Parts: sequence; C-alpha cells; structure tokens
Amino acid sequence: MSLFASTAEFYGAYRSDVPPVVAHRLAEAAPSAGPDGVRRLLDVGTGTGFVIAALAPHFDEAIGVDPDPDLLAVASRALAPQVAQHEVTLVHGTAEDFTVPPDWRPQLVTVCRAFHWFDRARFLARAGDVLAPGGVVAIFGDRSVWAANAPWKTTALDTVREFLGAERRAGDGTYQAPSRDYADDLVAAGYVGVQRQSVPVRRTRTVESVIGYLHSTSFASLAVLGDRASAFDRRIAEQLAPFVDADGLLVDDNEFDILTAHR
Repeated sequence: MSLFASTAEFYGAYRSDVPPVVAHRLAEAAPSAGPDGVRRLLDVGTGTGFVIAALAPHFDEAIGVDPDPDLLAVASRALAPQVAQHEVTLVHGTAEDFTVPPDWRPQLVTVCRAFHWFDRARFLARAGDVLAPGGVVAIFGDRSVWAANAPWKTTALDTVREFLGAERRAGDGTYQAPSRDYADDLVAAGYVGVQRQSVPVRRTRTVESVIGYLHSTSFASLAVLGDRASAFDRRIAEQLAPFVDADGLLVDDNEFDILTAHR
C-alpha cells in the first residue's frame, strides 16, 4: 500500500489551503525574477497543487513534483487553466531525484507538510543544485491533529487510537518522527541565513470536514481503516457532536511554522 492510497479526492476536498498571509511571507522571502524576467517556483511534494495555487499570483512559472499519480491528477484538475497556459507543469517524481528543464532555475523551492517523508539530506542537495542564484528553500506547515491543542482534536485523536492503535500509522507501517529540528537539516546541508516565522491562523471546520481530513492522511485513510471505515466515521461524528457550536462548527486555532534559508 502506498502512503497515500485512497486519499487523493479527500486530500483535494478537505486539506486546508495556504492562507494569503503565508503565501505573501513566502513570496517576500524569495528574490525577484532573474535576468530573463521570469520568476519561478518549484513545489516539491506538491500533492493537489494547493501551494502553487496560493503562490501563483507571485510567480510567472511553477513546477510541481509528486510521486503519487492520483494526487497529481487532482492537482491537474485544480490547476487546469494554469497548466493549459503552460504557466504550471506537473511532474511525476520523487523529492530526491526530480528533474527540471535545463537552465530552469527557481527563485523559491517550497515543501509544505511533506518534509518528514523525504530523505531530507538528498532533497536539500538536489534543491541546491537547481536553485537560482540567491534562491530560497522554504519548509513550512501547520500542526496536524497529532499536535492536538483543543479538546475536540484530542477527542478525534483518541478515536483514531481506539481504531488503529496507539502508534501513528503510515500506510502499512508506522510513522517515525524526525530526530532533529528541520533547521538543523538545513544547516547540515550547507544552507545559510536560516530564519523561522510563526503565523497563527484560525479556521472553522464541520464534523464532516474533520472526517474528510482524517481520510486524507496516511494514518486514517480508507485504505488503512479497511472495513472499519464506516464505524470509524460514525464514532468520530458521535464523539465530536458535543463540541460543535450552534452553527455546527468547530474552531481550529492553528499555526504555520515557516523555515527559510538559501545556499
């Protein structure tokens, strides 16, 4: 089973986007266009293309790389106008061995909510090979339910553990958390000027969207749950019902952690 088997449609429908303030911070961190007047973005682990969608107003061209063809298919539909205009190219490939056209040098390389899946040293070396002079790598993401900071999130996580065990699943296996801070990975790979920003964000969710988000993950996908999926959905709905407000909403206070650095 691949890590994200069965998740693509849920990923496209229920994963949170990149807020405009975060997109602005990322665009601000990268240099302007090169001598040819074209400003380029490379998004690695692009998934459904949500980072490219958020940053499109700030860049002339973008390439999105992902190893999962189902996620790339969702990205192709979501970014269809830009793909048709050749402003966006989607590439099936890995973070460690992706290819871009000769002389295509991005001013910004982004990784959102995916760095933990990479061979981080190999990816950072490859990113350094293709970056434009003065180009920036940005590693960023917000907290998953596994960093629960609200009672409803703790309750959802308890239900995940009830059905799937105490250890966090990752497809057929279990998740192994990185052993050091991502900033240390950047420094070890020869990047300099490492900066960290935290950007708070408040969202509202419905019980349906929480269930959809969980099915978009490697730890509670339909493929992982198997024939327990319907019972899981009912249990989550029952457990979260006491936490919704009069409008049927749950408040999600979250935070984006943004790391930027250059070679």
